[in-house]
Amino acid sequence: MLNISKNSIRKYIRLSDFKAYELVKQSQVKQLPLLVMLICFMVLLIGLFLPWTQNIDAKGYVTTRQPEQHPQAIQSVISGRISDWFKREGDHVNKGDTILYITDVKNEYFDPKLVERTNEQLLAKQSSLNAYDLKINALKKQYDALKSTYRLKRRQTFQKIEQARNKISMDSIDLKAFKNNLDIATNQLARTEDLYNKGLKSLSELQDKQYKQQSAQAKMSVQKNKLYNQRNSLSILNIELLAIEQEYADKLAKSQSDLQTAVSAKLEGIATVSKLENTLSNYKQRQNYYYITAPQTGFITKIIKKGIGETVKAGTDIAIIVPDEYDLAVEIYLKPNDLPLLSKGQHVRLRFDGWPAIVISGWPESSTGVFGGTIVAIDQFISQNGYYRVLISPDETEKQWPDQLRVGAGAEAFILLNEVPVWYEVWRQLNGFPPNFYQANKGINSLKLKPPIKSIK
Repeated sequence: MLNISKNSIRKYIRLSDFKAYELVKQSQVKQLPLLVMLICFMVLLIGLFLPWTQNIDAKGYVTTRQPEQHPQAIQSVISGRISDWFKREGDHVNKGDTILYITDVKNEYFDPKLVERTNEQLLAKQSSLNAYDLKINALKKQYDALKSTYRLKRRQTFQKIEQARNKISMDSIDLKAFKNNLDIATNQLARTEDLYNKGLKSLSELQDKQYKQQSAQAKMSVQKNKLYNQRNSLSILNIELLAIEQEYADKLAKSQSDLQTAVSAKLEGIATVSKLENTLSNYKQRQNYYYITAPQTGFITKIIKKGIGETVKAGTDIAIIVPDEYDLAVEIYLKPNDLPLLSKGQHVRLRFDGWPAIVISGWPESSTGVFGGTIVAIDQFISQNGYYRVLISPDETEKQWPDQLRVGAGAEAFILLNEVPVWYEVWRQLNGFPPNFYQANKGINSLKLKPPIKSIK
């Protein structure tokens, strides 16, 4: 039974016939599962104390941070009809290469000599401005001549008025002299009459005095009329001065009005010339938009408007161009619960669709086929899907991302946090706590609150 000797008794005795042997055999079989279970428990217990790297996993896609490196639509600035294509889908184009040619669909641009005719209108209007300049100069000279004539006539009239005033002064003096002579003649006549009545004077002497008195009376009457006529002449000259002022005021106003009309017409001509220049420039610039060119170097990935003769409106997408050089990044979305644990510069592990990888999230050093990244931007406002957007750029200290990677490819990110035992991570997952539970609570307690506003007594 102990197999000490080389001589076996199995051919002489069947051990199964002995009950004791069967009991010993059954007891040995029952100990094996217990031993296996004990070994598994020990392995599990040891595994609970192994280090585990906490992480936050999220899915996203490959994008680019530079706005000019995103796929963009090629649009037409003007409405038109597709006349000819020069590029096809998948073609590589350089910046400024012609992609297609369109023609106008608006009737105001149908004239093939539109630019030449507009230029002729502009030249004609510019020539009219020269005529307006000549007219303005002539009206200015006319206005100056009227002002000179007005001053001359006004001066002449003032001289005549001065002469009339002098004559009135002289006639007034003469009238006083004639009045004195009349008074003397009247006195002499009265004395002569008194002496004649007394017989001391003769009749001839009396008649002589009467004649002298009447002659003095007549001269005084003539001088009065002369003085009256001079005063009338002065009034007439004053009226003539007013008439001259009124006449030349009207003429000067009319001349000034004609001058302002000419200036206004010239300004309208300048505005028309400026408008025609603007229109001519727009026509010339519009002809440049007939050729739709590539805004940047890249590949034509999709043509939206395809048919010859198809009409496109201004601002309508015609084709999609993707730049051939771009800086890749990954855009992911995280739950608000995980946002307090993130910061710029934090390390991230990435797995891209189409690249085989073995990912062990808790032991990143054991993963293969993954790439490194760094958080460069975190949105300050929540997105419409209820998550926060995070941008990840390549980590320059690790291997480069695949050259075949394209914008829009799927990606899965593992944001690495603290290193904890496995049992802690299991406990955290069962309780639904955030990855960095205690640190998050500590951060909340360390918030600085403003003191309450004191009430006004």
